[in-house]
Amino acid sequence: MRELYRLLADGHFHSGSELGQTLGVSRAAIWKKIKKLQEQGVAIQSVTGKGYQLSEPVTFIDEQRIKLELPAYRNIFVFDQLDSTNLEVRRQLKTGINDVLVIAEEQTEGRGRRGRQWESPYATNIYLSVSWPVTQGMAQLEGLSLSVGLAVYRTLQPYLQTNLGLKWPNDVLIGHKKVAGILIELLGDPADSFYAVIGIGININLKANQLKVDSPWTSLALETGKCTDRNELIVSLVRHLQEILKQQSAEGFASMRKEWEQVHLWQNKMVSLSFTEHEIVGKVLGVSPKGELELLVGDEQKNFAGGELTLRLQDDS
Repeated sequence: MRELYRLLADGHFHSGSELGQTLGVSRAAIWKKIKKLQEQGVAIQSVTGKGYQLSEPVTFIDEQRIKLELPAYRNIFVFDQLDSTNLEVRRQLKTGINDVLVIAEEQTEGRGRRGRQWESPYATNIYLSVSWPVTQGMAQLEGLSLSVGLAVYRTLQPYLQTNLGLKWPNDVLIGHKKVAGILIELLGDPADSFYAVIGIGININLKANQLKVDSPWTSLALETGKCTDRNELIVSLVRHLQEILKQQSAEGFASMRKEWEQVHLWQNKMVSLSFTEHEIVGKVLGVSPKGELELLVGDEQKNFAGGELTLRLQDDS
């Protein structure tokens, strides 16, 4: 079906016989594949005498363009389908390759925090992971997920005028809806030099019927009403990420703390923080120089690090 999708990507009409001849299958087989794509949320028009046409043209990830515009990464890998970009970065690092950037059109085992599935439909969003050498010990990682969130924010901000912001510790929201997530994993010996594997997923050209998850979500296309060139966004995202990681190494998250708080959508809001079987209600004061959440609980300020924590607005149903 991916081959069929690519044949339709130009947005023109293609007859069933033409598509079948190219793929070496019958017109009936093409019709069945078209139906499956439609069931997956792909908008395809069918017109008698003309054939099939995508409602909007699709731009695929251009590996040559990515490599040309991001020369700092010596090892860039673009996959049509992959289990997980984070897993692939880990595999590459284990072979001795570093400076790794992995991008995929589709993930079959995309993951979020705490092993949750990250839905990754084909040729629609950004699924990207990079390797980052940690040479200054665990302190270098303090607030890293918040710093990476800033890189995503800076990437999306030119496309959106309002409601874009961050949620502690690693979500990017438009209003109350999630548009991007971050997953950071470690590879190597924390007592020695090791790597952080930074994974980023951003909903770009996702339509309303293409994702079936319980929590509120949105995409750049749903918010702006138009599709965006993912190649342009990937280049911008990686450049912002390179700037952020350079600052993180040199000055730490503390140097970005004020900027982060300015775009934190839940700043000064009442929230509930859940962990294991406990729940704490408090007012968000901000974040510490180490990236910890600062809550006013009663009359006392308490700090909380990331991990197995769930943060919700107190009035969030």
